[in-house]
Amino acid sequence: MTMREKWDGLPLDILTGGGLTIREVRDDGDLWFATAECALAPGQGEFVNPAGFDIGRAYLNPADNVPCVICLEDGTRIGFIVFRMWLAAGTAYSWGYHLDRNWQGRGYGERAARLAIRILKAMGGDMPIKLSAEVENTRAQRLYERIGFHRLDELDGDDLVFGL
Repeated sequence: MTMREKWDGLPLDILTGGGLTIREVRDDGDLWFATAECALAPGQGEFVNPAGFDIGRAYLNPADNVPCVICLEDGTRIGFIVFRMWLAAGTAYSWGYHLDRNWQGRGYGERAARLAIRILKAMGGDMPIKLSAEVENTRAQRLYERIGFHRLDELDGDDLVFGL
């Protein structure tokens, strides 16, 4: 079963938690937010793929990529996340995400990451989850470790790899 098929089979209540909802990019407003309005803090852009790249990847391989927006309970969009199959060696789920700079520093990043774990576990409880972080991105590394990931003895290119 593909990631897309698993996503489509999820109960809607799995997509909400910690005051947030993660939902698939579904209209022009979501697309515009993800690719144009969702602005990173200075210096963060070098650590993450732009949303447009991830959305393009999902267009080319929709079975293994699900681009989503991260929203508050009232529907306000605050970030972007793409769920995907791990591209490096081994089979695992992964994600890439970022929050708009106006919503950073309030705990939403950690809550979104915990919700992402919940969603991926609902899609396939025994599938490992792997995330990568550039060596210089210590903020992401600390977050991954705080939510239960541990550094693996492998690299994704020259990025560090964390597993759950």
